[in-house]
Amino acid sequence: LLLHSCCGPCSSYVMEYLTQYFDITIFYYNPNIAPESEFRFRAEEQERLIDEMGLGVKYQLGKYDPERFFELAKGLEDQPEGGERCFKCYRLRLEEAAKAAKDGSFDYFTTTLSISPLKNAGAINAIGERIGQQVGVNWLPSDFKKKGGYQRSIELSRQYRLYRQNYCGCEFSRRAG
Repeated sequence: LLLHSCCGPCSSYVMEYLTQYFDITIFYYNPNIAPESEFRFRAEEQERLIDEMGLGVKYQLGKYDPERFFELAKGLEDQPEGGERCFKCYRLRLEEAAKAAKDGSFDYFTTTLSISPLKNAGAINAIGERIGQQVGVNWLPSDFKKKGGYQRSIELSRQYRLYRQNYCGCEFSRRAG
């Protein structure tokens, strides 16, 4: 399973849960995160968590390409979090994850994004399913916030002393926060 991750806190429970069923590679691709120092710090936290949890999860760092995000966000800068800009951002990240999954001959791909109470799991799953069909990789539908998943991610974040950011990642959510 190729697991797109937005950050360590969101991936903590998802890794703990899914390693019961899959060999996992985390794909950290988040061109939306600003500034670059924030992107790098979150990527380092992701790597540290993988190492400290000791679940045998592999790690793949995607390219930091903020121009792609800013191009898709044009005209949507003032939209609130959870709107069309976010849906386009999900699509961008899941397209890259699907391509990486296809290139790596993974059986499935999914994302940690659905663990957040601020993210629309239905929209994420619809986008992932559509992209999976287009690229030719199976999408694993999820809503990881359910059944105590979000609460467990908070517990694991405390246990591993993870940096829990106070905004989604993009410049627009940072300004709104």
